[in-house]
Amino acid sequence: MRSSRDTRPRYEGRPLPRPHEDVEDQGLAFDIATITSRRGALRALGLGAVAAGLTACASTAEAGSASGTTSSAGAGGALTEIPDETAGPYPGDGSNGADVLEQSGVVRSDIRSSFGTSTTTAEGVPMTLTLSIVDMAGGDVPFEGVAVYVWHCDRAGRYSMYSEDIAGENYLRGVQVADADGNVSFTSVFPACYDGRWPHVHFEVYPDVDSTTDVANCIATSQLAIPAEAAAAVYATAGYERSVTNLAEVSLSSDGVFGDDGGATQTPTWSGDVTSGYALALTVGVDTTTTPTAGTMAGMGSDSSGHPAGGPPPAGAGPAPA
Repeated sequence: MRSSRDTRPRYEGRPLPRPHEDVEDQGLAFDIATITSRRGALRALGLGAVAAGLTACASTAEAGSASGTTSSAGAGGALTEIPDETAGPYPGDGSNGADVLEQSGVVRSDIRSSFGTSTTTAEGVPMTLTLSIVDMAGGDVPFEGVAVYVWHCDRAGRYSMYSEDIAGENYLRGVQVADADGNVSFTSVFPACYDGRWPHVHFEVYPDVDSTTDVANCIATSQLAIPAEAAAAVYATAGYERSVTNLAEVSLSSDGVFGDDGGATQTPTWSGDVTSGYALALTVGVDTTTTPTAGTMAGMGSDSSGHPAGGPPPAGAGPAPA
Protein backbone atom coordinates (compact mmCIF):
# COMPACT_ATOMS: atom_id res chain seq x y z
CA MET A 1 0.00 0.00 0.00
CA ARG A 2 1.28 3.45 -0.89
CA SER A 3 2.57 5.38 2.14
CA SER A 4 0.77 8.63 2.97
CA ARG A 5 4.17 10.13 3.75
CA ASP A 6 5.42 9.78 0.16
CA THR A 7 3.55 12.34 -1.89
CA ARG A 8 6.01 12.50 -4.80
CA PRO A 9 4.63 12.06 -8.33
CA ARG A 10 5.05 8.53 -9.64
CA TYR A 11 5.67 6.91 -13.00
CA GLU A 12 4.72 3.25 -13.56
CA GLY A 13 4.37 2.93 -9.78
CA ARG A 14 7.81 4.35 -8.96
CA PRO A 15 8.41 7.76 -7.30
CA LEU A 16 10.15 10.31 -9.51
CA PRO A 17 13.56 11.24 -8.06
CA ARG A 18 13.18 14.68 -9.65
CA PRO A 19 9.48 15.46 -9.08
CA HIS A 20 9.62 18.87 -10.72
CA GLU A 21 11.19 17.55 -13.95
CA ASP A 22 9.70 15.69 -16.91
CA VAL A 23 9.86 11.87 -16.97
CA GLU A 24 12.65 11.85 -19.54
CA ASP A 25 14.78 14.05 -17.25
CA GLN A 26 14.80 11.78 -14.17
CA GLY A 27 18.37 10.60 -14.60
CA LEU A 28 20.27 7.55 -15.90
CA ALA A 29 19.43 5.23 -12.97
CA PHE A 30 15.69 5.89 -13.39
CA ASP A 31 15.90 5.34 -17.18
CA ILE A 32 17.73 2.02 -16.78
CA ALA A 33 15.16 0.83 -14.26
CA THR A 34 12.37 1.77 -16.68
CA ILE A 35 13.95 -0.12 -19.59
CA THR A 36 14.65 -3.16 -17.39
CA SER A 37 11.07 -3.18 -16.15
CA ARG A 38 9.66 -2.98 -19.67
CA ARG A 39 11.92 -5.75 -20.97
CA GLY A 40 10.81 -7.98 -18.12
CA ALA A 41 7.18 -7.42 -19.02
CA LEU A 42 7.82 -8.07 -22.69
CA ARG A 43 9.66 -11.28 -21.96
CA ALA A 44 6.76 -12.42 -19.81
CA LEU A 45 4.57 -11.95 -22.86
CA GLY A 46 7.03 -13.74 -25.12
CA LEU A 47 8.01 -10.46 -26.79
CA GLY A 48 11.65 -10.23 -25.74
CA ALA A 49 12.73 -10.17 -29.36
CA VAL A 50 10.63 -7.07 -29.93
CA ALA A 51 12.37 -5.29 -27.08
CA ALA A 52 15.76 -6.24 -28.47
CA GLY A 53 14.76 -4.88 -31.86
CA LEU A 54 13.60 -1.60 -30.38
CA THR A 55 16.87 -1.23 -28.48
CA ALA A 56 18.85 -1.92 -31.66
CA CYS A 57 16.89 0.73 -33.52
CA ALA A 58 17.59 3.26 -30.78
CA SER A 59 21.33 2.62 -31.00
CA THR A 60 21.36 3.72 -34.65
CA ALA A 61 19.63 7.03 -34.14
CA GLU A 62 22.74 9.18 -34.48
CA ALA A 63 23.05 10.44 -38.07
CA GLY A 64 25.96 9.03 -40.04
CA SER A 65 26.66 6.28 -37.51
CA ALA A 66 24.96 2.92 -37.59
CA SER A 67 25.37 -0.81 -37.82
CA GLY A 68 23.80 -3.69 -39.65
CA THR A 69 23.30 -7.31 -38.74
CA THR A 70 22.59 -9.01 -42.04
CA SER A 71 23.35 -12.70 -41.61
CA SER A 72 25.75 -14.51 -43.93
CA ALA A 73 24.07 -17.81 -43.11
CA GLY A 74 21.23 -19.37 -45.00
CA ALA A 75 17.61 -19.87 -43.93
CA GLY A 76 17.31 -20.93 -40.33
CA GLY A 77 20.82 -19.71 -39.52
CA ALA A 78 22.56 -22.72 -41.09
CA LEU A 79 25.87 -22.04 -42.80
CA THR A 80 25.73 -22.27 -46.58
CA GLU A 81 28.51 -22.42 -49.12
CA ILE A 82 29.45 -18.99 -50.45
CA PRO A 83 28.04 -18.65 -53.99
CA ASP A 84 30.50 -18.94 -56.86
CA GLU A 85 30.72 -15.61 -58.65
CA THR A 86 32.71 -14.22 -61.54
CA ALA A 87 36.14 -12.78 -60.82
CA GLY A 88 35.25 -10.15 -63.39
CA PRO A 89 37.46 -8.64 -66.07
CA TYR A 90 39.97 -7.05 -63.65
CA PRO A 91 41.12 -9.78 -61.25
CA GLY A 92 44.87 -9.25 -61.45
CA ASP A 93 45.36 -12.95 -60.68
CA GLY A 94 47.11 -13.87 -63.91
CA SER A 95 43.99 -15.21 -65.62
CA ASN A 96 44.00 -12.42 -68.22
CA GLY A 97 47.53 -11.01 -68.15
CA ALA A 98 47.94 -8.76 -65.11
CA ASP A 99 49.18 -10.71 -62.09
CA VAL A 100 49.68 -9.10 -58.69
CA LEU A 101 49.92 -12.51 -57.01
CA GLU A 102 53.39 -13.05 -58.47
CA GLN A 103 54.67 -9.82 -56.92
CA SER A 104 56.65 -9.69 -53.70
CA GLY A 105 54.74 -7.72 -51.08
CA VAL A 106 51.21 -8.78 -52.00
CA VAL A 107 50.79 -10.62 -48.69
CA ARG A 108 49.70 -7.72 -46.49
CA SER A 109 46.85 -6.52 -44.32
CA ASP A 110 46.79 -2.83 -45.29
CA ILE A 111 45.96 -2.65 -49.00
CA ARG A 112 45.40 1.10 -49.30
CA SER A 113 48.78 1.81 -50.91
CA SER A 114 50.56 0.43 -53.93
CA PHE A 115 53.73 -1.54 -53.30
CA GLY A 116 56.85 -2.21 -55.34
CA THR A 117 57.66 0.67 -57.70
CA SER A 118 54.89 2.94 -56.37
CA THR A 119 53.64 3.99 -52.96
CA THR A 120 50.53 5.85 -54.10
CA THR A 121 47.71 5.61 -51.56
CA ALA A 122 44.07 5.24 -52.60
CA GLU A 123 41.84 7.91 -51.05
CA GLY A 124 38.44 7.35 -49.50
CA VAL A 125 36.47 6.65 -46.36
CA PRO A 126 38.36 4.06 -44.23
CA MET A 127 37.07 0.50 -44.29
CA THR A 128 38.21 -2.69 -42.57
CA LEU A 129 37.07 -6.05 -43.87
CA THR A 130 37.17 -9.30 -41.92
CA LEU A 131 36.34 -12.60 -43.59
CA SER A 132 35.88 -15.69 -41.45
CA ILE A 133 36.57 -18.73 -43.63
CA VAL A 134 34.84 -21.96 -42.61
CA ASP A 135 35.87 -25.42 -43.83
CA MET A 136 32.52 -27.06 -44.52
CA ALA A 137 34.03 -30.33 -45.77
CA GLY A 138 36.03 -30.60 -42.57
CA GLY A 139 33.00 -30.26 -40.32
CA ASP A 140 32.31 -26.50 -40.33
CA VAL A 141 35.57 -25.67 -38.57
CA PRO A 142 37.79 -22.59 -39.04
CA PHE A 143 39.75 -22.96 -42.27
CA GLU A 144 43.16 -22.17 -40.83
CA GLY A 145 45.99 -21.61 -43.32
CA VAL A 146 43.97 -20.82 -46.44
CA ALA A 147 45.06 -17.73 -48.35
CA VAL A 148 42.47 -15.11 -49.29
CA TYR A 149 43.07 -12.63 -52.11
CA VAL A 150 40.89 -9.50 -51.97
CA TRP A 151 40.52 -6.70 -54.53
CA HIS A 152 38.08 -3.90 -55.37
CA CYS A 153 37.80 -0.58 -57.19
CA ASP A 154 38.78 2.80 -55.75
CA ARG A 155 36.40 5.65 -54.91
CA ALA A 156 36.37 6.74 -58.58
CA GLY A 157 35.33 3.26 -59.77
CA ARG A 158 38.76 2.42 -61.19
CA TYR A 159 40.71 -0.82 -60.83
CA SER A 160 44.46 -0.66 -60.31
CA MET A 161 46.56 -2.47 -62.95
CA TYR A 162 43.76 -1.98 -65.53
CA SER A 163 42.26 1.52 -65.66
CA GLU A 164 44.44 3.61 -67.96
CA ASP A 165 45.41 6.35 -65.51
CA ILE A 166 46.25 3.90 -62.68
CA ALA A 167 47.58 0.97 -64.71
CA GLY A 168 50.92 1.35 -62.91
CA GLU A 169 49.34 1.04 -59.46
CA ASN A 170 48.49 -2.13 -57.54
CA TYR A 171 46.64 -0.67 -54.59
CA LEU A 172 43.43 -2.17 -53.16
CA ARG A 173 44.78 -5.67 -53.77
CA GLY A 174 46.24 -7.99 -51.18
CA VAL A 175 46.51 -11.46 -49.68
CA GLN A 176 46.14 -12.63 -46.08
CA VAL A 177 46.52 -16.10 -44.55
CA ALA A 178 43.69 -17.26 -42.27
CA ASP A 179 44.58 -17.56 -38.59
CA ALA A 180 43.55 -20.32 -36.18
CA ASP A 181 40.02 -18.89 -36.15
CA GLY A 182 39.84 -18.85 -39.94
CA ASN A 183 39.96 -15.04 -40.00
CA VAL A 184 41.64 -12.67 -42.43
CA SER A 185 41.46 -8.90 -42.05
CA PHE A 186 42.17 -6.09 -44.50
CA THR A 187 42.46 -2.33 -44.04
CA SER A 188 41.18 -0.50 -47.10
CA VAL A 189 38.92 2.30 -48.33
CA PHE A 190 35.24 2.18 -49.19
CA PRO A 191 34.78 1.24 -52.89
CA ALA A 192 32.70 3.23 -55.36
CA CYS A 193 29.48 2.23 -57.03
CA TYR A 194 30.12 2.29 -60.75
CA ASP A 195 27.62 2.15 -63.59
CA GLY A 196 25.75 -1.12 -63.87
CA ARG A 197 26.87 -2.87 -60.67
CA TRP A 198 25.99 -2.89 -56.99
CA PRO A 199 29.09 -1.85 -54.99
CA HIS A 200 31.13 -4.92 -54.12
CA VAL A 201 34.43 -6.51 -53.13
CA HIS A 202 35.95 -9.48 -54.96
CA PHE A 203 37.80 -12.31 -53.26
CA GLU A 204 39.39 -15.66 -54.04
CA VAL A 205 40.29 -18.42 -51.58
CA TYR A 206 43.35 -20.65 -52.10
CA PRO A 207 44.49 -23.76 -50.17
CA ASP A 208 47.61 -21.94 -48.93
CA VAL A 209 49.77 -18.93 -49.75
CA ASP A 210 52.10 -20.86 -52.07
CA SER A 211 49.19 -21.91 -54.28
CA THR A 212 48.18 -18.31 -55.06
CA THR A 213 50.73 -18.17 -57.89
CA ASP A 214 48.36 -20.22 -60.07
CA VAL A 215 44.70 -19.23 -60.31
CA ALA A 216 43.86 -22.82 -61.22
CA ASN A 217 44.44 -23.67 -57.55
CA CYS A 218 41.61 -21.41 -56.40
CA ILE A 219 38.99 -23.25 -54.31
CA ALA A 220 36.39 -20.46 -54.11
CA THR A 221 35.69 -17.22 -55.99
CA SER A 222 32.98 -14.85 -54.84
CA GLN A 223 31.95 -11.28 -54.13
CA LEU A 224 30.83 -9.35 -51.06
CA ALA A 225 27.87 -6.96 -51.38
CA ILE A 226 28.40 -3.57 -49.75
CA PRO A 227 25.57 -2.83 -47.23
CA ALA A 228 23.11 -0.29 -48.63
CA GLU A 229 22.87 1.98 -45.56
CA ALA A 230 26.63 2.32 -45.24
CA ALA A 231 26.99 2.97 -48.98
CA ALA A 232 24.40 5.76 -48.91
CA ALA A 233 26.22 7.51 -46.07
CA VAL A 234 29.65 7.21 -47.68
CA TYR A 235 28.50 8.33 -51.11
CA ALA A 236 27.22 11.57 -49.62
CA THR A 237 30.84 12.55 -48.86
CA ALA A 238 33.36 14.33 -51.09
CA GLY A 239 35.05 12.18 -53.71
CA TYR A 240 32.16 9.76 -54.16
CA GLU A 241 29.81 12.07 -56.06
CA ARG A 242 29.43 9.82 -59.11
CA SER A 243 28.44 6.89 -56.91
CA VAL A 244 25.29 8.69 -55.77
CA THR A 245 23.70 8.52 -59.22
CA ASN A 246 25.02 5.03 -59.94
CA LEU A 247 23.66 3.61 -56.68
CA ALA A 248 20.23 5.13 -57.38
CA GLU A 249 20.06 3.23 -60.67
CA VAL A 250 20.81 -0.26 -59.34
CA SER A 251 19.56 -2.54 -56.59
CA LEU A 252 20.63 -5.83 -55.07
CA SER A 253 17.69 -7.54 -56.75
CA SER A 254 18.55 -6.12 -60.18
CA ASP A 255 22.31 -6.64 -59.93
CA GLY A 256 23.76 -9.19 -62.34
CA VAL A 257 25.69 -10.96 -59.57
CA PHE A 258 23.61 -10.60 -56.41
CA GLY A 259 20.20 -10.51 -58.10
CA ASP A 260 19.39 -14.20 -57.74
CA ASP A 261 18.95 -13.91 -53.96
CA GLY A 262 19.58 -10.24 -53.17
CA GLY A 263 23.02 -11.02 -51.75
CA ALA A 264 21.47 -12.93 -48.85
CA THR A 265 24.67 -14.79 -47.93
CA GLN A 266 27.10 -12.21 -49.29
CA THR A 267 26.12 -9.07 -47.40
CA PRO A 268 28.33 -8.55 -44.33
CA THR A 269 27.46 -7.27 -40.90
CA TRP A 270 28.75 -3.75 -40.43
CA SER A 271 29.27 -0.87 -38.06
CA GLY A 272 30.83 2.59 -38.14
CA ASP A 273 30.43 6.04 -39.61
CA VAL A 274 31.97 8.23 -42.28
CA THR A 275 34.37 9.89 -39.84
CA SER A 276 35.93 6.88 -38.12
CA GLY A 277 35.34 4.47 -40.98
CA TYR A 278 33.37 1.26 -41.40
CA ALA A 279 34.01 -2.30 -40.24
CA LEU A 280 32.56 -5.10 -42.37
CA ALA A 281 32.54 -8.79 -41.43
CA LEU A 282 31.32 -11.85 -43.33
CA THR A 283 31.39 -15.58 -42.64
CA VAL A 284 32.43 -17.46 -45.77
CA GLY A 285 31.57 -21.14 -46.07
CA VAL A 286 33.95 -23.02 -48.39
CA ASP A 287 33.19 -26.59 -49.45
CA THR A 288 36.17 -28.26 -51.10
CA THR A 289 34.05 -31.27 -52.13
CA THR A 290 32.26 -29.15 -54.74
CA THR A 291 33.76 -28.05 -58.03
CA PRO A 292 34.37 -24.28 -58.36
CA THR A 293 32.38 -22.85 -61.27
CA ALA A 294 33.52 -19.23 -61.19
CA GLY A 295 36.53 -17.34 -62.48
CA THR A 296 37.02 -14.87 -65.28
CA MET A 297 33.73 -13.89 -66.94
CA ALA A 298 32.55 -16.48 -69.43
CA GLY A 299 33.50 -15.44 -72.95
CA MET A 300 35.49 -12.49 -71.67
CA GLY A 301 38.91 -13.71 -72.76
CA SER A 302 41.68 -11.19 -73.37
CA ASP A 303 43.12 -9.28 -76.27
CA SER A 304 46.73 -9.11 -77.47
CA SER A 305 47.45 -6.41 -74.89
CA GLY A 306 46.33 -8.60 -72.00
CA HIS A 307 43.20 -6.54 -71.40
CA PRO A 308 39.80 -8.20 -71.15
CA ALA A 309 38.03 -8.46 -74.48
CA GLY A 310 36.39 -5.15 -75.28
CA GLY A 311 39.48 -3.12 -74.39
CA PRO A 312 40.85 -1.62 -71.20
CA PRO A 313 38.59 0.25 -68.78
CA PRO A 314 38.37 3.98 -69.54
CA ALA A 315 40.59 6.34 -67.60
CA GLY A 316 38.83 8.11 -64.77
CA ALA A 317 35.55 6.32 -65.38
CA GLY A 318 33.77 3.30 -64.07
CA PRO A 319 34.72 0.03 -65.77
CA ALA A 320 32.41 -2.43 -67.41
CA PRO A 321 30.11 -4.27 -64.99
CA ALA A 322 31.80 -7.20 -63.23
